[in-house]
Amino acid sequence: MRGVARVHVVLVEPKYEGNVGAVARAMKNFGVADLRLVRPCKLGEDARRRAMHGIAILEAAKRFRSYARAIGGMDLVVGTSAVDTASEKKFLRIALAPRDLAAKLAALDGDAALVLGREDFGLLNVELKACDVLATIPADPAYPVLNVAQAAAILLYEIHAAKPTPAVRGRRKASAMEKEKMHDALADLLAVTNYPPHKQGRTSVMFRRLTERAEPTMWEYHALMGVLARAAKTVRRERAASARDRGTRNRVPRKHS
Repeated sequence: MRGVARVHVVLVEPKYEGNVGAVARAMKNFGVADLRLVRPCKLGEDARRRAMHGIAILEAAKRFRSYARAIGGMDLVVGTSAVDTASEKKFLRIALAPRDLAAKLAALDGDAALVLGREDFGLLNVELKACDVLATIPADPAYPVLNVAQAAAILLYEIHAAKPTPAVRGRRKASAMEKEKMHDALADLLAVTNYPPHKQGRTSVMFRRLTERAEPTMWEYHALMGVLARAAKTVRRERAASARDRGTRNRVPRKHS
């Protein structure tokens, strides 16, 4: 079905095999087949027992030694966290609710990684920075942390429930490669305008999160690329012209004998 994301579940360093099996079962319930494990614990009988009819998903799970390789090739990387904030200064933790995330994935024609972190402390900040968007499940503030398998089941249910009918088609969205070109264009503009180096990283992450929430279409992508590229080109041209003018003014005329 076009216009529906192909979801891949990524578990980062799971500590308990039973949770891995329970996640495989939830994946089977909601039609998701690709399970990726980053440096997992040993999987044995408990994992198999909890997987139930998801045993084939568990047995076919791909293992990775690095987080970067597990999320490689994805059009969208969704991180998960029990910590949410409305503060713009803590933009790394600004998250979507499950239903909002599901609506976003329902319109994505590509591959999406749903990343769930360790049972004890979740995803590291460096891992969150590699995510395009963040999702969190609202819960009672007195105990907001869900078991990883419970969280997977809730998110996968919402994603499954939001799938459009085959007749629903969306506008052509910018691809992952095109969006990366746009991020490169922004980085070039920041550099050529002498934007403070210590702010460039934060600004780039904020721009990435902004564009993922906005879901730019192909037309919007080309418009943004035109603005960014023209701005950088204009700055370079004016800087070069200014340098030539200074060179002309400083040139000492030759004396004729």
